[in-house]
Amino acid sequence: MTVRAWAELLRVSALFTVPGDALAGAAAVGRCPNRSTALAVGASLCLYEAGMALNDWADRDEDAVDRPHRPIPSGRITPRAALTAAGALTAAGLALAARAGRPALTVATGLAATVWAYDLRLKHTPAGPAAMAAARGLDLLLGATATATAPASAHATPARSAVPAALPAAALLTAHTYAVTAVSRHEAQGGSTTAPLAALTAVAALGGAAMRDRPGEGKRATAPARLLLTALTGTYLRTAGRPLVHAALNPSPPLTQRAVGSGIRAMIPLQAALAARAGASGTALAVMGLVPLARSLARKVSPT
Repeated sequence: MTVRAWAELLRVSALFTVPGDALAGAAAVGRCPNRSTALAVGASLCLYEAGMALNDWADRDEDAVDRPHRPIPSGRITPRAALTAAGALTAAGLALAARAGRPALTVATGLAATVWAYDLRLKHTPAGPAAMAAARGLDLLLGATATATAPASAHATPARSAVPAALPAAALLTAHTYAVTAVSRHEAQGGSTTAPLAALTAVAALGGAAMRDRPGEGKRATAPARLLLTALTGTYLRTAGRPLVHAALNPSPPLTQRAVGSGIRAMIPLQAALAARAGASGTALAVMGLVPLARSLARKVSPT
């Protein structure tokens, strides 16, 4: 029961949406994943789980009313244990980022600060969705800066250019996260048609943006690469879009929660599409390998 409680607190089924951030960041700077990318993935996982633990600690009184089955209000995990876990995971994430280099640690510090600010101050304010979205964008930039810091060929993107090179991909992931977070603010009570409709519009626009050639790209993608990108974008649109349509037609709490969960899982094909768009087909396929794992675990532990 304790293992189950911690799995629920940390929302482990959503963990599979995290590695793709760093991998898409590596692709954005034209690098193959390396040891520093792996360190960035580890840092991202730790900081993400820190945010999950801190979120439930901060919302323990609200959850006692709206979601008494959650681990803290149900008494399966103490508030002190959750807060301690959040602090320990944050420290571990920053330590891993530091091993990937100073640029990665700088981005990771900003990411950690954003996560804590969101959970403790911004979540229930108008700035909440923007803060959550910024955290995802920073996570992709963490992968880009860590990967670019490692030694590479003379033709690779230098570390100082990693952030500008990865910004377009980070912007798309940030926009998706903002849309899903805006819907999630209604998952307990439901009743909003506007949020899922706005998110559906954003998802469609993001799908179109992902299909376009990157600005400044000197050559067009090959036919197989273009086909892969089309397939991945279609998977993203289908995963995120269909539940949003249902939530817009019937904004009940269950359908809204389903739309949020699907929006979280849709990050995986979006990350894969971003990698394919950057010409990293192998990385894109590796990211998509996380989909069945996320789907299987989501049946056991809710990602929201």
